[in-house]
Amino acid sequence: MNPWAIGVPVAVAAGAGVASWAAMAPSAQLFGPTVRRLPTDGSPPQIALTFDDGPNPPITPKLLDLLEKYKARATFFVIGRFARACPDLIREIHERGHLLANHTDTHPHLAWHSRARIARELRMCGDAVLSALASGGDLTGPFSMKWMRPPFGFRGPQLQGVVANMGIRGVVMWSALCFDWKPQPMERIVSRLARVREGDIVLMHDGDHRGLGGDRGHILGGLEHWLPRWRDAGLEFVTIEAGCKA
Repeated sequence: MNPWAIGVPVAVAAGAGVASWAAMAPSAQLFGPTVRRLPTDGSPPQIALTFDDGPNPPITPKLLDLLEKYKARATFFVIGRFARACPDLIREIHERGHLLANHTDTHPHLAWHSRARIARELRMCGDAVLSALASGGDLTGPFSMKWMRPPFGFRGPQLQGVVANMGIRGVVMWSALCFDWKPQPMERIVSRLARVREGDIVLMHDGDHRGLGGDRGHILGGLEHWLPRWRDAGLEFVTIEAGCKA
């Protein structure tokens, strides 16, 4: 038997498996460095609450009120086309002290697209947010979003160069999630968020990438349960920027 007849297909399959893992796994670094957890130097213990796919009129204002109630700062990875549709919500996120971050303009699978398409997606999202803030007179100096999260967590080897060329500080993944993009009872969110620990970057959603108006009431219920308990346990809620200061 020709060993090449076996070895070549096995090698190809193994390579494809590694590439798939590198493109999707939050912990993978093969296609460039990512931020998956906060530094844990112990004083005080911190977690980063992050929200994807907004802004979303039915949910984002209620979420902002809930975060304010518990003096929690969060990071919002917003979609450009929704930022253009809801500039008032972009301004409110910013005014309340949260961090705006880039989640592309149309939420494509970046692993499948060229460097030019990726750059266009990130640039258009950044322009949409800048325009929203400028229209409300909220800018007192230069502004740019220094962090991005690839839609679905998908990334390829072409992403890192684009991010570096655009002056984006880092690609943010996550270390904890609650599968909140799926319709479900609030109790499941409560149960899944019980796994959150010091240093976690928590992936959640205030919007739905398919369109405005997505129902994310279950994440509000889950956070209503956990925010006071995390606070009473001594955890501090920080943005990615604050948690990753050099």
